[in-house]
Amino acid sequence: MLDKKLKRKRRATKARAKIRQLGIPRLCVGRSSKHIYAQIIISAEKGDRVLAAASTLDKEIKAQDPMGNNIKSAKIIGDYIAKRALASGVNQVAFDRSGFKYHGCVKALAEAAREAGLPF
Repeated sequence: MLDKKLKRKRRATKARAKIRQLGIPRLCVGRSSKHIYAQIIISAEKGDRVLAAASTLDKEIKAQDPMGNNIKSAKIIGDYIAKRALASGVNQVAFDRSGFKYHGCVKALAEAAREAGLPF
């Protein structure tokens, strides 16, 4: 029997392999019990590079909502990551939910990023 974390990592690996074939940057979401993280990552032969990042640990985001991992924070993170991605020249991404269900915080982050102008 596989444990919960191993199942999630297996789902994430399959999705990342497919995204790598597409050859476009990915919006990767990370979640813990206290915080939520988002990164725009581009895959390269020499290794992956982070083009933009946002998390609930950022001072300007923490000032808006100090709670951390909730839907309100996820919407703020989605807005910030979209603005930072567009500022760094990324205009198209693939959504990498890291094996998490498309529900709750992950869904709120994705919808906020779309509303802020990041197409995926």
